[in-house]
Amino acid sequence: MPGLLINIDVPDLTAGEAFYTEGLGLTAARRFDADIVELLGGGVPIYLIFKPGGSGIGPAGGDARHYGRHWTPVHPDFSVDDLDAAVERAVAAGAVLEAGPLDLHYGRQAMFADRFGNGFCLIEFNARGYDALIEG
Repeated sequence: MPGLLINIDVPDLTAGEAFYTEGLGLTAARRFDADIVELLGGGVPIYLIFKPGGSGIGPAGGDARHYGRHWTPVHPDFSVDDLDAAVERAVAAGAVLEAGPLDLHYGRQAMFADRFGNGFCLIEFNARGYDALIEG
């Protein structure tokens, strides 16, 4: 079975590390050269990768990186035990609260952008969790 890890591009590795450790409670583990830091504590490894604004997104060309708020079809959701405390912590570290907290069938959720425009959510599951979506 394939493994999963998450890569998040940031234009400032020091600021990215501070945001994800202080704001989301992840722990910095290994460093790879000066451009990558591994973060643990989210269930799968998360790698912050320094990529300057304006740099190309791949060898085939195409769009360039920008760090204003941007949409992507993939974003991380972090499950938390206390959504209100987690929202406070994320906002204090520089996250932008975009929606919520919302009361949903499976618990409570808040939607954010990090300091670099990357979207993420915080979710406090209730006892039924996502099973509430199929139980009716």
